Amino acid sequence: QVQLVESGGGLVQAGDSLRLSCASTGHRPSRTPMGWFRQAPGKEREFVALVSADGQSTRYAKALQDRFTISRDNAKDMVYLQMNGLQPEDTAVYYCAASRLFTIVAASYDYWGQGTQVTVSS
Repeated sequence: QVQLVESGGGLVQAGDSLRLSCASTGHRPSRTPMGWFRQAPGKEREFVALVSADGQSTRYAKALQDRFTISRDNAKDMVYLQMNGLQPEDTAVYYCAASRLFTIVAASYDYWGQGTQVTVSS
């Protein structure tokens, strides 16, 4: 049974930072690319960031690449998303996901966490 569990969300003020974590059980994220997505109320789920299995390659949503950083610790089976300079428009549920492919396409991801809420007040 594969489970991805996100943590680290919360209520912050504009300009603050958060680090989201994604823990995996029953699955070895060190063997697969991992991504972060987010979904704001009333909006489609959107790609945020992606890291390759070895951590050497990353991709970001263009609008977020200057503020967000994805990383992974394969020894701990953990994936992280560092978010700086948060703005109210970053308010969303953030999901981590595992894919066999290095892709930003959500439909290509096989496993998803339950999500963690990030709320940014102005």
